[in-house]
Amino acid sequence: MNCIVVDDEPLAREGMGLLVKKTNELNLVASLNSADAAAKFMLSESVDLVFLDIQMPGTNGIEFAKSISQNTLIIFTTAYAEYALDSYEVDAIDYLLKPVTLNRFQKAVDKAVSYHSMLQSKVNSHIESVEMDFIFVKSERRIFKIYFKDIRYIEGLKDYVVIYTQDAKIITAINLKNIYEQLPHHIFIRVSKSYIVNLSHIDSLDNNDIQIGSQKIPIGNSFRDYLFDKFISKKILSSKS
Repeated sequence: MNCIVVDDEPLAREGMGLLVKKTNELNLVASLNSADAAAKFMLSESVDLVFLDIQMPGTNGIEFAKSISQNTLIIFTTAYAEYALDSYEVDAIDYLLKPVTLNRFQKAVDKAVSYHSMLQSKVNSHIESVEMDFIFVKSERRIFKIYFKDIRYIEGLKDYVVIYTQDAKIITAINLKNIYEQLPHHIFIRVSKSYIVNLSHIDSLDNNDIQIGSQKIPIGNSFRDYLFDKFISKKILSSKS
């Protein structure tokens, strides 16, 4: 995959470049100091993945991400954790907090490579049907029967979703909005632009994220009130005086 690094800090660009060079799946074609320079470069060069800083002079990373083709993937890199929710609102593949470790970097790259492969193969897959307590999902020429109780959460990646169960990860070509409309809303709730969760699999949560096993799922600002008002606050135990 051809990738570029966009960051106004020279040391940050150098650090990301070193991580890219340790990863066989990536080919670094440019290291640029602004969103404007990246936009100009991408007019004439093919770029599959952008490692993009958020807080930069001129056009910031979030605004630049909104202008990028849907076929170009984005991994945000920033020193500010408070930007995490914003990154999911523009369909970023992942969000890396500086300083970035090699293990965390590789995890984000694996996710990008997986999605890039889907874009290249144009997987012919979709929801076949929804029954009383399960769905049939077509993925890579097979039809899978998935019980609602086994679905832990669903992640949206542009025009695809990834359905996560305890033992499997099933990818199908449908956007998050469409699959949510077909699921029972007393079991599943959309908690951000990129995630749907099964309420019964929530281990813990606060105002910012939900913990399901080892996975932390961000709660979008526009979804928080609905989640807490309709589902959570009514279930919280309180002492009676």
